[in-house]
Amino acid sequence: MTTPRLFCFGIGYSAQVLIAELQGAGWRIAGTTRSPEKAATLRAQGIDAHVFDRGRPLAEPEAALAGTTHLLSSVPPDGQGDAVIDEHGASLRKLAGEIEWAGYLSTTGVYGNRDGGWVDETDELEPTSERSQRRVAAETAWRELADATGLPLHIFRLAGIYGPGRSPLDSARAGNARRIHKPGHVFSRIHVADIAQVLRASFAHPDPGRIYNVCDDQPADPATVTAYACQLAGVEPPPLVPVEEAGLSQMAWTFWRDNKRVDNTRMHDELGVELHYPDYRVGLDALAAAASEA
Repeated sequence: MTTPRLFCFGIGYSAQVLIAELQGAGWRIAGTTRSPEKAATLRAQGIDAHVFDRGRPLAEPEAALAGTTHLLSSVPPDGQGDAVIDEHGASLRKLAGEIEWAGYLSTTGVYGNRDGGWVDETDELEPTSERSQRRVAAETAWRELADATGLPLHIFRLAGIYGPGRSPLDSARAGNARRIHKPGHVFSRIHVADIAQVLRASFAHPDPGRIYNVCDDQPADPATVTAYACQLAGVEPPPLVPVEEAGLSQMAWTFWRDNKRVDNTRMHDELGVELHYPDYRVGLDALAAAASEA
């Protein structure tokens, strides 16, 4: 039996959690990073790492991708499009028939604003920001590649990612937590470990062409989440600041402009996923417990 090999374009925060689990299960791992220094670090961890970015394609793409059974891209699109497809679409077309599973990590931002209403994978995409419009275009590019080649593509629309080192608990401990108030506004979230769980469940139950929302079971008001994180950190929660007075950057506004609840029923029903961290309380409690044991 051939040892499975994952090639990941963009070994970032989410992908590294998945990779650590797969390495523990005996998988071969390869992928890309934009930094030569990070590539060296990844190689020291047993990962066949390559430097890649727009304008800096893989030096030998066919050799780098050879033997890949599972392909994942977490590279965000830029103003020119999807760099992976633009730089290596030809190589992926050649290898499409040999790949058992492919995934693209997108974002729930593609749904745009629903004034607090629910969205699922069947809803029309209505992106409100340029960043989300780029994501819609990238999803389209990947789907067109899959349609033309038979690449067994799955799309995962991720909610706001948190986990060790990147959570409201870390902000509270660092003293830079903020509680922004926008009446009726909610966000959906997902713990990074649950992203890895969903991807591995898809490996086990492939359904090419399928799209999955990846989020926890409880959309929540961000000010409430921050207050809970402050409670766990043992610090006084900061005062509520109206969103109009928060001095948000243009990028931050792209998140606050969209108000929606993301439905994850398909993820549960079709992939059989029971989340490790079904809501922010469970997730933050676990992060607090881990920190106290460190």
